[in-house]
Amino acid sequence: MLALLMLINDKEFGEVIVRKSPLARGVRFSVSTSGRLQMSVPKYTSDFLAKRFLNSNREAIREKLPIKDPREQRSRDYQKKLLMKKAKDYLPYRLEYHAKLYGYHYEKCRLTHANTRWGSCSSNRTISLNIGLMNVPEVLRDYVILHELAHLNHMDHSKAFWAEVGSHDKNYKMHEKKLKMFNPGV
Repeated sequence: MLALLMLINDKEFGEVIVRKSPLARGVRFSVSTSGRLQMSVPKYTSDFLAKRFLNSNREAIREKLPIKDPREQRSRDYQKKLLMKKAKDYLPYRLEYHAKLYGYHYEKCRLTHANTRWGSCSSNRTISLNIGLMNVPEVLRDYVILHELAHLNHMDHSKAFWAEVGSHDKNYKMHEKKLKMFNPGV
């Protein structure tokens, strides 16, 4: 069940993301994580009808949804691109460094831009790291990396997990507390 994506360039709302979904029963407006206006419409809705829905609902959209200025959207996109480039050049190598140093083996490193997580570790041994880590001090990046590596052996936050994190980072409690002062969203 793949949703088809389309972009409408609108003078007032900037780029509007139109998701044509087989599950959609009607038209629904929301704000995407990038701050853009997003429309979900039934799969067979024509582009003409999507634009018509947008035009006929402008007032309600303005009143109910916190749409960001199109210039702000472009600025955020640019920031995200820069962070992704920095992250690609740094995070996989730092992960590999710590994995070798402490004897861990992971399958894959993935870079994300999630709004709520600094990192994750899946049961198939893929470690995902948020590109927002490039905005925090190196010691906190290392803490997140060590935290995710420890999940390779303990897929929970048990005492054994925290003991393993603590064996690699004696100040992990302080680092965890400091990390909460930052926001993973880009």
